Amino acid sequence: MKKKTIGVVISQKMIAPAIYDLWIRTDLAWDAKPGQFVGVFPKDKSTLLPRPISICEVNGDRTALRLVYRIAGQGTAEFSKWNAGEEVALLGVLGNGFPLEKAQGKKVFLMGGGIGIPPMLELAKALGPGAAKGLDAGTDESAASKEGAAKVCSIMGYRDAQTFLRPDLEQYGEVVIATEDGSVGTKGNVMDAIRENALTADVIFACGPMPMLRAIKAYAAEQGIPAYISLEEHMACGVGACLGCVVKTKEVDHHSHVNNARICTDGPVFEAGEVEI
Repeated sequence: MKKKTIGVVISQKMIAPAIYDLWIRTDLAWDAKPGQFVGVFPKDKSTLLPRPISICEVNGDRTALRLVYRIAGQGTAEFSKWNAGEEVALLGVLGNGFPLEKAQGKKVFLMGGGIGIPPMLELAKALGPGAAKGLDAGTDESAASKEGAAKVCSIMGYRDAQTFLRPDLEQYGEVVIATEDGSVGTKGNVMDAIRENALTADVIFACGPMPMLRAIKAYAAEQGIPAYISLEEHMACGVGACLGCVVKTKEVDHHSHVNNARICTDGPVFEAGEVEI
């Protein structure tokens, strides 16, 4: 159940141009699952709605959340100036998260692009080596590791050599890099990296810009691979108030009786075939 709570900044640093790595101590960490997000409130009282930011990582004793975000406007610019010890208002935990049970005993692509890379870290932790040891950590969905651990291959797309979070991801499985300028790994995008390295998988989990997700959806359909995509890029308020993140769906929504879903309240993770993107 979502709730508004107060967290305390533990640390913050810039890890790439305009991209910040923020740790917050909060009781929301206990229930957080890979693919979920929290709403972070600016301190400016004229701003009523929180900014949705994906959960990058949960610490070992589940008392803190790591949020890696890009400055995109006035709210996130404010966040980047926060220092250790400051209190911040949070709303969470929000969203449905990735269906970890679908990866059980499978070879899995974790595909991230740009600011869609951060949520892949907690997902890699939940599925990668040692995941079974953390089954008592507050999320029974990590039980995907109980009956056969997943084999994780993280395929990450960056603009250039600023490959933030790469060392973190490498702790939990193979990491393949694509960069737009060719400075690291495959020159091009994540789909180019799959082709160049002749990679295969049984299931795909992805988060990133819409053109990337469209390409992944088409590839998954062509290959007959189940794909679960996070559409968090299009969220604005994160709580269903602004209706700025509506996506067309194959099935009729039982509340509105139309073929629409709100990404923030019905997602952000959808089976790729369920949504029109």
